[in-house]
Amino acid sequence: MSISGGTVKLLKMAYKSEETIYFCGDMGLYSFYRISKPSPTKVPAEAIQGEYRRFRNRTFWGVTAAYALYYVCRMAMAVVKQPLIDGNILNAAQLGIIGSAFYFVYAAGKFANGFIADYCNIKRFMATGLLVSTVVNLLMGVLGLAHGWWGFSSAILFFVFALVWGVNGYCQSMGAPPGVISLSRWFPLNRRGTFYSILSATPYLGKSISVYALGLVVALIGWEYGFIFSAIAGVIGSTIILIFVSDTPESRGLPSVQELSGEEVLKTDTMPTKELQKMVVKHPGIWIIALSSAFVYITQHAVSEWGVLFLQKGKDYSLVSATEIIAFSEAFGIAGTVLAGWLSDRVFKGNRFIPVLLSGMVCLASLAGFLLTKGSYVMNIVYVATFSLSIGVVYCTVAGLMALDIVPRKATGSALGMVGLASYAAAGIQNVISGFMIGSGDFNFRPVSVFWLVACLLSFMIPVLSWRLLKRQTI
Repeated sequence: MSISGGTVKLLKMAYKSEETIYFCGDMGLYSFYRISKPSPTKVPAEAIQGEYRRFRNRTFWGVTAAYALYYVCRMAMAVVKQPLIDGNILNAAQLGIIGSAFYFVYAAGKFANGFIADYCNIKRFMATGLLVSTVVNLLMGVLGLAHGWWGFSSAILFFVFALVWGVNGYCQSMGAPPGVISLSRWFPLNRRGTFYSILSATPYLGKSISVYALGLVVALIGWEYGFIFSAIAGVIGSTIILIFVSDTPESRGLPSVQELSGEEVLKTDTMPTKELQKMVVKHPGIWIIALSSAFVYITQHAVSEWGVLFLQKGKDYSLVSATEIIAFSEAFGIAGTVLAGWLSDRVFKGNRFIPVLLSGMVCLASLAGFLLTKGSYVMNIVYVATFSLSIGVVYCTVAGLMALDIVPRKATGSALGMVGLASYAAAGIQNVISGFMIGSGDFNFRPVSVFWLVACLLSFMIPVLSWRLLKRQTI
């Protein structure tokens, strides 16, 4: 059977177009998720600045609020560990495997979705991930209730939880790339650092809300309802995205952000996205940043994922008191990430390395105090608050600003994907190692504390020792 010349031409066009590299299958799906076309209706010249600020602010705050609620849909597992262990439903090693399933899939998903999102309508892409994550949380809550009603094997519950929590990992990886890309599409370079630090604070906001609110829900009603409450938060977040977020200025009848801000059009702004992404993959500076970020995530997620259990089993706190302390931790992380942009941009005049070194040393000292001393309720709050404040600076600077500094605007998502791959693979490995080191018997936290402290040290020493290479290696 022969194929007409017109069909061959269309197929070649589809495969050569950079916008169809990842979506050359179902054209209906491709059309739905592809980056928005410029609006045929243009905003009048006298109204451009006002409309630009309005849509930019709506998009930024919509993405920020929704990304915080993304985190509610991933934090229930961190809160329900103690009830699952005490109820002899799952043990610490099994919980570590479930957590690692999330992070390993998240790592792969963030890598892939970072590249894909460069071509996508960020509004639809981000909303889809949160909607499916909502369904996953609801399913886990219902499965938990069913297990209590009918008492089927815990081995079945473990297998299903590991599977669907892995699915949740992929859905969650669809949140950060469009969030960061929205900054590149709507903000000029000279304002991106400040707004990135605000966006980077949203995980801490989401975790703080999650740990405190879910802790109360689980303590009052039951662990199953922690997942159901998360699903409600996911519905709210998806609605916010659909109402407030806009894909690009051009889709709203506005000029591009370069034209709006008077930025010089660089050579990389006119290069195909595919070529820029290849440059990012080969960039040694991105790999150094990715390695450092991996240790940041080991440290950060160790406290987020195991902090509640550590306080309960290692320091004899109740569930409510433990969640209150960790909620303080996440709340102060907000201040740390916002502080990162201000410190590096205003105080150190764009130098990313000095704030990383200073904050890293404070982070290491406060983590040691939290892990190696008994401490009162107030002192534990001081330890975790200082830890989160300082690692917030390290996290925002290393895992975000350093990478964005050395890549062009059109490859923002792919840079985020590279760093995210290393970061969340490390977080997954951390979950497995921590789960087995903690065990389910005597709950000896000393060996795992050493593991977390070494990771903390490496998280800030790697970029500090590599600063000369990072400053030379720019695209």
